[in-house]
Amino acid sequence: MTEGPVPQIHPGFPEDQRAVAAALYWQAFETKLGPVLGPAPRGQAFLVDILDPRFAISALHDGRLLGIAGFKTADGALTGGGWPEIARHYGTFGAAWRAALLSLIERDVEAGILLMDGICVAPAARGLGLGTQLLRAVRSEAGRRGLGRVRLDVIDGNPRARALYLREGFVPVGTRRMGPLGAIFGFRHAERMEAPAT
Repeated sequence: MTEGPVPQIHPGFPEDQRAVAAALYWQAFETKLGPVLGPAPRGQAFLVDILDPRFAISALHDGRLLGIAGFKTADGALTGGGWPEIARHYGTFGAAWRAALLSLIERDVEAGILLMDGICVAPAARGLGLGTQLLRAVRSEAGRRGLGRVRLDVIDGNPRARALYLREGFVPVGTRRMGPLGAIFGFRHAERMEAPAT
């Protein structure tokens, strides 16, 4: 990875990299999503079905996906999907309780704000600055869409991500405590951070 062309940042992700995108997303958020959407093969299959490249920015090297940043606007999200998709993968009963739990951590879109919907980098590509590049690209995307700010939420168990966000100009604006739900989703609180679009 350290030789040859530098990975390039692109909107969306190639359709032939959909399964890779799902695997990256699952790997990054398995602690939070696993208890509700697992086991891993089923959870990744669900992500393959729902990921929407219109709400993604990718880091690619020779056509291979090394990192992805998702976002959410009033028009949709990287991890959108709905009842038909969740029921197709988990059945009616399984979909019902999963949808109820997921709704408890759903974040609403606000006017003028682009909401981050996850950022993940392949383990072999870490340390190359891809997270920084993807984050900057998301801020630029917000500006391109006429949105003034970017919001993200970082969980208490991810200090490296929080440090990156602080370096890149994000500031804490609030904290959401999970209470009893923390035992299900694997974190005690999520800190809301915002930065201006560029």
